[in-house]
Amino acid sequence: MSPVRITVDGEPVTGAEGRTIAAVLLASGRRTWRTGPSGSPRGVFCGIGVCFDCLVTVNGVRDVRACRRRARDGDTITTQSRAAGDER
Repeated sequence: MSPVRITVDGEPVTGAEGRTIAAVLLASGRRTWRTGPSGSPRGVFCGIGVCFDCLVTVNGVRDVRACRRRARDGDTITTQSRAAGDER
């Protein structure tokens, strides 16, 4: 498999071609990448696109499920927050 290089919150992350964004993030050691309304950390919950715990912003598009979207070389990922008062 060829390497895929993405940027997550400004940090470069390398993953394997064909893997989902969630898989690349998990392989890089990240377990959470979103904050829920209560302020609690969120990451992968179901892993099949049914829930919405793994939402990220990909190349400026909000609310992308990281478990469903395959990482593409050059993607820019921004983590999201739904905590009260946080617009990120």
